[in-house]
Amino acid sequence: MSMELMSANHAAATATILAGEANRNARGFGGGVYPITPQTECIEKLCGHEFTKGEVVRVESEHSAMAVCMGFVLSGARSFTASASNGLACMAENVFNAALYRLPMVMMAANRTLGPPWNIWVDHGDALLLRDSGWIQFYCEDNQEVLDTTLLAYRLSEDHRILLPVLVNQDAFVLSHTMMQTDIPDQELVDAFLPDLDLPHRISDVPVTIGGLDFPHETEVHRRQHAEAMDRVPEVLAECEDEFEKIFGRRLPGPIVPYRMEDAEMCIISMGTTASTVREVVDREREQGRRVGALRLRMFRPFPLQPMREALAACKKIAVLDRNISLGLGGIAWSEVTATVPGEAVVQDYMIGLGGGDIRPVHIQEIVNDLWARECAESPKIVEVA
Repeated sequence: MSMELMSANHAAATATILAGEANRNARGFGGGVYPITPQTECIEKLCGHEFTKGEVVRVESEHSAMAVCMGFVLSGARSFTASASNGLACMAENVFNAALYRLPMVMMAANRTLGPPWNIWVDHGDALLLRDSGWIQFYCEDNQEVLDTTLLAYRLSEDHRILLPVLVNQDAFVLSHTMMQTDIPDQELVDAFLPDLDLPHRISDVPVTIGGLDFPHETEVHRRQHAEAMDRVPEVLAECEDEFEKIFGRRLPGPIVPYRMEDAEMCIISMGTTASTVREVVDREREQGRRVGALRLRMFRPFPLQPMREALAACKKIAVLDRNISLGLGGIAWSEVTATVPGEAVVQDYMIGLGGGDIRPVHIQEIVNDLWARECAESPKIVEVA
C-alpha cells in the first residue's frame, strides 16, 4: 500500500482503475463518461489510464454514458461512470434500466444542487432523486471512504445474491476537490478482493433478448426478486466488510455510524461531510453534561430501518439534518427516519446547507438549542447558513 495526497475525485478514479485491472483476466473494463462539474476530474484521471484490457468511451451525453456502461456489463466487463446534478437527471431513464436489468456496476456522484437557477455546490437532492431506482446508495464522509467504498461497491454489486448497481456519493467541492492523504492498496490486494466478474445473464454467442416486453405478472415477479435482492444487502454487505478488513487491514463503517449514542437522549442525524461538524457540537454538549449523540446515515438504500430503530429507541428528541428538499414535503431523510422512531419522540426536520452553504458548528448549535426547547415537532424548517 502507499499513501498519496489526492482529491476524492481522484480517489474514486484510482479505485476504479484498480477494480478494472482486477478483471483483466476476464472481460476487462469499460466505461462511458461525460464531463460535468464537479466530477470532471474523476473521469479525466480515468481517461488517462491505459487499461490492460478495455477502454473508456467518451460520449455526447450522460444518457449515453450510462447506456455504454450497460453494454459493457452485459458483455461481462466491469464498468463505471460518474456524474452530478442535472447530469444524473439526464441519465435517469438509463439509471432505472441498469437496475431493472440487474446489472452490477458502480457510479460516483459528486452531489450538486439541481438547477435552474444554476448552482455547482453541494446538495444531496440529485442522488436522492434516484432513491427509488433500485440502486444501492452510499454517502461518504472523507476521501479514504470514497476510495474504499468504491472497491467495496464492486464486490457487493457483483455478488450473485445481489446483482444490483451501486451509487457512491461524495459532497461536491467539500470532498471532490479537497486533497487529503489517502491509502492506496496494491493491485495484488485488489485482485484478491475482487474476483473476476461472472454475470449470469452475460450476452454470449447464444441469441438472447434484453429488455423485452413484460406482462403484469412477470413484472410482479421481477419486482419481488429485485426487492428480495435489496433485502439481502445488509447481510452480504457485512460479509464484504469482513473480507475487506481481512485483505486491506481496515474496516469500513456500517450502514449507520453512531457517535456517543450509548446514553443519548438527543440524537442528530446527518449524511456525508456534515457528520464531522455534528460530532464537534456533540462533544461540546457532552462537556456541558447534556446527553447528545449523533448518527451518520451512510447507506440510504436499502434504508437501514431496523438498525436505525434500535439506535434511536431511547432518544426523546431527534434532529434530522437534510441537505436536500422534497418540495411540498420537507427533507427526504426526515420523511424516512420518522417511520423508525417511537411515536412519543420529537423528530424535527432541519433542511440546512441547501445550495451548498457552509454548515458550521454555530449552525448545528442553534439547531440543538432549538430542539432542546421543543415539546413537539413542527413543520420542517429551512435553516439559512449563507
